[in-house]
Amino acid sequence: MNPVLEPLFRTVRATHPKADLRLIERAYDMAAHHHRDQKRKSGDPYITHPLAVATILAELGTDDETLCAALLHDTVEDTAYGLDELRADFGDTIASLVDGVTKLDKVKFGDAAQAETVRKMVVAMSRDIRVLIIKLADRLHNMRTMRYLPEHKRHQKSRETLEIFAPLAHRLGMNTIKWELEDLAFAMLYPKRYDEIARMVSERAPRRDLFLQEVIEKVSGDLREARIRAVVKGRPKHYYSVYQKMIARDVAFDDIYDLVGIRVLVDTVRDCYAALGTIHARWNPVPGRFKDYIAMPKFNMYQSLHTTVIGPEGKPVELQIRTHAMHHRAEYGVAAHWKYKEEVGGPGPVGKVKPGSDMAWLRQLLDWQKETSDPGEFLESLRFDLSVSEVYVFTPKGQVIALPEGGTPVDFAYAVHTEVGHRCIGARVNGRLVPLESRLGNGDTVEIFTSKSPDAGPSRDWLKFVKSGRARNKIRQWFSKERRETAIEAGKEAIGRAMRKQGLPLQRLMSGEALLALARDLRYPDVSALYAAVGEGHVAAQTVVQKLVASIGGVESAEEDIAETSLPTRLRGRPRGGGGAGVVVAGDADVWVRLSKCCTPVPGDEIVGFVTRGHGVSVHRADCTNIQQLRSQPDRLVEVSWSPSDDSVFLVAIQVEALDRPRLLSDVTRTLSDQHVNILSASVTTSRDRVAVSKFTFEMGDPKHLGHVLKAVRGIQGVYDVYRVSG
Repeated sequence: MNPVLEPLFRTVRATHPKADLRLIERAYDMAAHHHRDQKRKSGDPYITHPLAVATILAELGTDDETLCAALLHDTVEDTAYGLDELRADFGDTIASLVDGVTKLDKVKFGDAAQAETVRKMVVAMSRDIRVLIIKLADRLHNMRTMRYLPEHKRHQKSRETLEIFAPLAHRLGMNTIKWELEDLAFAMLYPKRYDEIARMVSERAPRRDLFLQEVIEKVSGDLREARIRAVVKGRPKHYYSVYQKMIARDVAFDDIYDLVGIRVLVDTVRDCYAALGTIHARWNPVPGRFKDYIAMPKFNMYQSLHTTVIGPEGKPVELQIRTHAMHHRAEYGVAAHWKYKEEVGGPGPVGKVKPGSDMAWLRQLLDWQKETSDPGEFLESLRFDLSVSEVYVFTPKGQVIALPEGGTPVDFAYAVHTEVGHRCIGARVNGRLVPLESRLGNGDTVEIFTSKSPDAGPSRDWLKFVKSGRARNKIRQWFSKERRETAIEAGKEAIGRAMRKQGLPLQRLMSGEALLALARDLRYPDVSALYAAVGEGHVAAQTVVQKLVASIGGVESAEEDIAETSLPTRLRGRPRGGGGAGVVVAGDADVWVRLSKCCTPVPGDEIVGFVTRGHGVSVHRADCTNIQQLRSQPDRLVEVSWSPSDDSVFLVAIQVEALDRPRLLSDVTRTLSDQHVNILSASVTTSRDRVAVSKFTFEMGDPKHLGHVLKAVRGIQGVYDVYRVSG
């Protein structure tokens, strides 16, 4: 046997004893032969990648066909070994798995290649879910070795991982892979935020570990007394999930991090409920925080009891109680199916979960890809569908329908049947009439009223509130087929309205040539198709107007350049000369000089002077954005140089980026005042992803002091970046 395969075979024997090792070795030999002259970006032989992917899958306990496909997954794409040869050597199943994960040719598909590749993968995984499992393992190993790629590629792959592959792993219940993919992508996309959270976690780890140990000992002791055999351990905290909770719950890091997570693993379902009773007997549960996913499993086969109790010192403790089999499924999801194949038909609630039974969303994806011709739109629908949580509602006959969170009766109607959606005119939720845009909640019973009229159809307004990709696609399709003329008129009107709102010249912008050129740029055959696209909501009227304005050279601007009249102001009211500003003009020392506020130059910066009309010389940094416009008037540019005196004062602008928390602003301003900085202006904005961006402008006599100021601000808890800005 090949010694290189020994670690892989050791794992396979442990997780899948009945696997055909000879077949796996043959697949490895074939892959090694065809990849023999190839190297990875890291310089390693290429075969190390398929071997690593196969090892990840072996740890998940997948079957031998999946492992063979993993070893061969890049041969068809990257070597001369064709799909027909592979089919002859290894059979139809392995060949179709390899074909499912093979990327489409970029030359043939151009920019749409990535979207079309994902679409192809969706079709393949609807036939065999193992295609996606191989793709996830492939992406995981690529993310682990991402540092060898150029930066733009790293960012593109990481964003794709966060938006598509990690949510797909979640859909399949493969939490170990999901967590690692998220943390790797988070560290790649936002290294400073990642490092700050890692630093805050490590600072609090010792105190938290003591508390965790105390809780584990008390829970273990109670379960021993109750004669319940159990393994009790702390739940690992993943940096990306900490960050996501800060955003979702809108709370500070400390509030989340104080929440201790405990996992209790027992032998049987009966023990799960007995353990829950024992824990609730010691600590009071938090109302509304108990979830029974054993009786009602999640869409990805996940089963567990969740409860939050008020533990020692009044701190909340989150507990998950499940059997060992449920735990294995929660970690490995669909991939665990092969290991637990024999158990699936067994008794008890575990037997209710069958791989594929939860794959209704896969069939839904398949429908979308048939209905959506535009690959970009398909990818957008997929991203949205993967990013939202689900609510479960009932039909009057008790059938369960899953909808995206925030779904409406219209989404429900389209989920039942396309025609029910098109003819929907009203809805009753839990016996009460409600508007069609009402949000549905878990457990609602929904009844839809339909119109008998032959002309019945959806309303364009529905597009403003429907949440599911299916409903959106069906409504758009209906308008595309049935209402083109109306859409053209609506589009024309929307563009005209957007222009009037901005006071733009309608006749000049709406000329046939300009619109036709724009339609061609946006890949529409004629102007009517462009109007129809706007009317149907595919393209925003505002976007069309902006592109039209740009195509004729932008809106005419005022003669005098704005940067000079509005931004620079007199510094300290000095009447003449450049001494106060610390700058002298070549050839004339007695010229009124002022430092421009748009880029706040300080000694050490490369600078340029610009002669303004009636306001002396304004000084800009050489890399200031406004200088690009000023260079069009070279006769007004003058040479300037630094000559600071003891009474020179300079304006400095800095930007502070931090993970938002209470008292952050007061901590930053206190630190600045401790550094004897006189703040002239400050602005703070907080984004939805819990990032606070603060800008401060202050006066400073000695620019060398700036380094100390930046260092002091960087030491504040939660601050992950601080730098000087110039615009």
